[in-house]
This record gives sequence, structure tokens and C-alpha cells, in this order.
Amino acid sequence: MRSAVIHGAGDVRIENRPEPLVLTPGDAVLRVAASCVCGSDLWSYRGVSPVRSPRPIGHELLGVVEALGDEVTSVQIGDLVVVPFSLNCGACQACRSGYPSVCESMTMVGGLDRAGRQLDGAQGERVRIPLAQASLRPVGLSEADAEARGLIPHLLALADVMPTGYHAATSARVHPGDVVAVVGDGAVGLCAVLAARMLGAERVIIMSRHADRAAIAREFGATDVVAERGAEAAEAVRALLDGDLADAALECVGTKESMDQALAVVRGGGNVGFVGVPAGGPELSIRELFTRNVGVKGGMSSARHYLDVLLSQVLDGTIDPGKVFDRTVPLDDLAHAYELMDDRRAIKVLVRP
Repeated sequence: MRSAVIHGAGDVRIENRPEPLVLTPGDAVLRVAASCVCGSDLWSYRGVSPVRSPRPIGHELLGVVEALGDEVTSVQIGDLVVVPFSLNCGACQACRSGYPSVCESMTMVGGLDRAGRQLDGAQGERVRIPLAQASLRPVGLSEADAEARGLIPHLLALADVMPTGYHAATSARVHPGDVVAVVGDGAVGLCAVLAARMLGAERVIIMSRHADRAAIAREFGATDVVAERGAEAAEAVRALLDGDLADAALECVGTKESMDQALAVVRGGGNVGFVGVPAGGPELSIRELFTRNVGVKGGMSSARHYLDVLLSQVLDGTIDPGKVFDRTVPLDDLAHAYELMDDRRAIKVLVRP
């Protein structure tokens, strides 16, 4: 089968890899209906995260079940399923507490299974998914019906970016009537705007310098756009809010600068929800948090935990997170998809096998 393999910085290739098989009773084999490139994939592509040896890449997918292990009863052959980027057992303390992303058996799509075997990446034709019983979420529609209703992009967004944006908002304890500032105008940041409005935020400020991204943020419910950075950003927010700062800030980038900005635009006693994968050494000043009484909470999103509520709102048309996909390419043109996102010529690229 064809599958994406990253060999090093700037070097993603489509190669032939073995067809996946059911290897354990908890496995499922899926045909990939749609996948995409994630902003976190770019850390390896840019050489920020070293690639020590060639490996499959991609962790976001929508798939159709083709084969099941004997212990998997939560889905059936032929089901269209959302695959959360992190896979979980559903039974350990972390899973029972609503944090499957820190499951004691957690692995990532494209990572290693518990036996140390390399899993297939999402950017390919088929994948083997371990821990399928608790991880997979059936959509309740056939692939053909989802296609006919134009839902494929919105369902695919549930694999990662929408639950990650939602995790930022819940971690920051966004309440009805709040003013929320979102740092980062990538797909996660845009979904964080949507999530903040879902939770009742009255006003949402997106930090953006890109007209196309700001336009989607406006569609998702952003009320204001701030292009300034650093100390000037805090001044711009105060100017919008008659001298006040935001009640909550959502950090959706993962650099020291983005965390500094989130802290600068949130009021004393407010909260920062952070979901940007750390790639630039973000650091927190404990003294600043102490003196300003600012709370900071977040991390890797427990995507599977949020899927029920988010899926229902996609299916009934309440939210349309798939608008973050502004390009679609075939699998054979995947290298071009990485170039588009690396150059910021695309917000997020949907990939069709």
C-alpha cells in the first residue's frame, strides 16, 4: 500500500509499505477515507524535531473499518469512524477520569504499539489501529452519506484540531459572558475560537496578521482581530476593552513568544489554556503566576473524551470546523501539501488517498 514516510527535514515521500493486518484481538484495520497534515507534523518536516530514521507520518484520519480483532465490539465492518490522534485503553484511571490522552497504554497513530511495533501513519491508504475498542468513534453515517452531505472535512477535524481547540477553551475555564483572546491563527487556534463561542464567550479576540485566517475566525465567531505582538498586543487588547484585559487566553502555537503573549493579554486572576505542542522552549515565571494569580492548564487534548459532544454538533450543523481546510490534495502530492503549510500558503491541507 502507499503511505507517507518522512526521511528527514523537508523530505516526505510516498512509499510502498506492507498491508496492515490484525495482529492482536484489540486491533482494527481501516481504509483511510481522508487524512491531513498537522501543524505538529511540521516540527519534524522543519527539522525542529530530529528524524533519527525514516518513519511513517500523520496522525489525523477518518476511516472505514475493514477488519477487526475478536475483542473489538464497539464498531463493525464497514463503519465510518473518527480516529482520535491518541489511542487509549478506556479502563485505566486516566481514561476513567476523562484524560485518555494520558492513558497508561496510550500510543499515537503513527507511533509504536505496546509491543514496540511501528504503527501505520494516517497519511496513507490503510492503517492498523490498536486499542480500537475504546478509541474509535463510529460516525453513524456511511461514507457515501457523509460525502453527500459535505461532512468529510468537518468529521476529519474531529480527529485532532477541533478537540484540541476545545481543550484549550475548557482548560482555560471559559464561561458564558467571558472575553477570550486566542493566540495563534492556525487550524487549532481557529477551532479554539469556535470552541470559546460554544462555551458562551461573549467576545473573542483572535491574534492574527493574515486576512484569510482572520476571515475564518470571524466566521467562527471572533469579534475582534489584533495584529500586534508582544507588549503592543496587550496595549491593543486594553484599547479594545476600555483598559481591561481578557478573562481567558488560549495559547495554540507552542513557542516561548506565544506563551508570553498569552500571559500578557490575560487579566489578573484569569486563566491560560495551552495546547500548542512545545517546540520553542516555552517557560513560565512562577513569580508572575503567583503575583498575578493567573492559572495555566492544558496540554495534549483528550480528543476521544470530547468526541461525543463535538460529533453531535457537527452532525446537526451547529459547528463546521472543517472550514479550516483550505486546500485538498491527492496522496501522491503530499510533498506539495507540506510545502504549502510550511510556507503558510495553506491553513490546513486535506489529503485524499
